[in-house]
Amino acid sequence: MPKAKRSQVVSLTKTKSKGKAGRREVMDTVTEAVKTYDSAWVFSVDNMRNQYLKQVRSKMGTSRFFLGSNKVMAKALGNTPEEELNVNLHKIAQALVGDVGLLFTNLSSEDVVREFDEFQASSYPRTGTKAEYRVVIEAGEVVRGFTKESFPSNMEPTLRKLGMPTLLKQGKIVLDNEYVICEKGDTLTPDQAHLLKHFWEKMATFKVKLVAHWNKADGKFVNMKSAEDEEASDKESDDDME
Repeated sequence: MPKAKRSQVVSLTKTKSKGKAGRREVMDTVTEAVKTYDSAWVFSVDNMRNQYLKQVRSKMGTSRFFLGSNKVMAKALGNTPEEELNVNLHKIAQALVGDVGLLFTNLSSEDVVREFDEFQASSYPRTGTKAEYRVVIEAGEVVRGFTKESFPSNMEPTLRKLGMPTLLKQGKIVLDNEYVICEKGDTLTPDQAHLLKHFWEKMATFKVKLVAHWNKADGKFVNMKSAEDEEASDKESDDDME
């Protein structure tokens, strides 16, 4: 068994300024990981948040994560059967499409799947993401959260600037009519995203999805995408070709 190491993330985006030498260094690191670890996984992340990814890394202490340029990682692995470092590893290279990362680990398949299935975390949605549900603020005093906490009066100009037709009456922020921040499925604007944060609506869920798996011992490759993910990936590939 290889000597245990702390989990690491190699961010390939940081190598761009190093040019050819930097890319070569990253390719060498990926090549070494193929030799060191028992399996490779391609993963994607819904609602990426760095603090949550760090927690995932901490739980998978001996594993190695790579995030960044798909082309650099794919080239290191080998894009074709003739170029691949090990049998069927080119299929992992071909799975590096869109916003994905690469994981090398000595954990069993069951442990990897369990670790990712168990870890989910709620966070505030960002501009450009889809609203998970309808959020409506009732007429009357403007409150937030399950505890119906009142807003401080000095927040009224901020809420009004973000599009809410608020008024300040007797030191309380009020609405004459109900106000819909978003409907389910809306692509959130910056103002909507800010309002959802002010109203403590954590509708985004950080979750790691496993896309593909390769086992070094027998060269077995498994495509783990759902039909929905396949459709999204195909669209990304078509967009890249345009």
